[in-house]
Amino acid sequence: MNLKEFLIKNKETAQLAYGIVLIILIPLLIVFNTVFIIKKYNKSLDVVLQRQALSIGRSISALMENDLPWEDFIQIKIETLLKSNIEIQELAVLKPSGDDFKVIASSNAEEIGKITRSYYYKLAWLQSGNNGLATDSLKLTASLENEELVKNYPRDERFWLVAMPMRDSDGAKQALLTIKLSSKIVDDLTNYNRNASIYLLIGTVLIVILFLLAAVRLWDYVLLYRKIKAVDQMKDEFISMASHELRTPVTGIKGYISMVLDGTLGPVSDKVKNSLKIVQNASGRLSVLVEDLLNVSRIEQGRIKINPKPLNISQIIQDILVELRIQAEEKNLELKYNAYAKQLPLINIDPARLKQILINLIGNAIKYTQKGNVEIITEEKNNGKTLELRIKDTGMGMSAKDRERLFEKFYRIKNEKTKSISGTGLGLWITKQLVELMKGTIMVDSIENVGTQVTLQFPVVKK
Repeated sequence: MNLKEFLIKNKETAQLAYGIVLIILIPLLIVFNTVFIIKKYNKSLDVVLQRQALSIGRSISALMENDLPWEDFIQIKIETLLKSNIEIQELAVLKPSGDDFKVIASSNAEEIGKITRSYYYKLAWLQSGNNGLATDSLKLTASLENEELVKNYPRDERFWLVAMPMRDSDGAKQALLTIKLSSKIVDDLTNYNRNASIYLLIGTVLIVILFLLAAVRLWDYVLLYRKIKAVDQMKDEFISMASHELRTPVTGIKGYISMVLDGTLGPVSDKVKNSLKIVQNASGRLSVLVEDLLNVSRIEQGRIKINPKPLNISQIIQDILVELRIQAEEKNLELKYNAYAKQLPLINIDPARLKQILINLIGNAIKYTQKGNVEIITEEKNNGKTLELRIKDTGMGMSAKDRERLFEKFYRIKNEKTKSISGTGLGLWITKQLVELMKGTIMVDSIENVGTQVTLQFPVVKK
């Protein structure tokens, strides 16, 4: 079994492993990147501080080199410099004494006259051509030979130690200048920035982890969506197949019932006829349901056939009114057609589908109207660019809430007035899809207990 087959077979396990790897790897990369940047920043900052310390050392050395023969005068300058610069913690001038150095002037009066044996001072003195050394206290602490230089300072207060030879006018080394410069202000700012970076890093890592967890969860939803889509497709295929299979027996039932009621198969009693009429009505509703399900299946699968051609729809409307007039007269409703002109403009329409649309809409208007009339009105709109067709009734109407869901599949308005009226809840959804497939629009306006108006609009193709 190769890797591809294994992943296909163990899709959920592979997905889980992939999610875990992402959750671990991405935060680690962010942490590594942040730590790397902080280290680079600190290193660059130390280079800048070292150069600044050496620059201060050169300035002070130049200021005092001419006064080397007068130790008291040097002491006065040291005290003056210490007062004017808060960054200088300690300032001293040392002269060679054998292999060691003797303090001849210092900001710390107790150190004057003492001998120091620091390896660091010797290194600064002996390196030929050296302009001085500048090292931070952390590096000095790492060497036992320099422990004397940092023994009186807290370890958490870093300073820079500058050791720089002082020369006479001939360039000969005469003394060693030592300066301890505080880096507290810079270190405090660095620590603040580092802590802020760490907090930001923690927040970023948490957000990334939450995002990855959500992404893994979203992937589950994607898989679930695919499964639902597959099930939905199977459902559509089943409905299509079942509807086709039901169509034939329902047609047969309707045909034989008609033959019995017509007397073709022999005389039957009135009691049987009444029972058969009930069966006929039920089979008619079943036939409508099967046809609606077939239309829904065709529309959703893109198999619905639309054959548009430029037509004057006036005759189609009149034919439908003739067909539905009996249904309206049974309820004592007036069914009328109000055309704005004898010759309507042509619209690009499928006559069979338009007939299906109008039968559904006018039939609904008759069904939900108890008294009054149902009126069909045609009118030109948008300077003759659009033909508008309105089906207006004086029926029970509907609320704004019901109107919002009117074109949803299987939605039916349920109240005391409609509970006895049969329907599938698919007719208006099918109607809307057919209208839109023929480049038209459909709108509904309705007021409860006043009536409803359905408006269809189609673009005019020719006068």
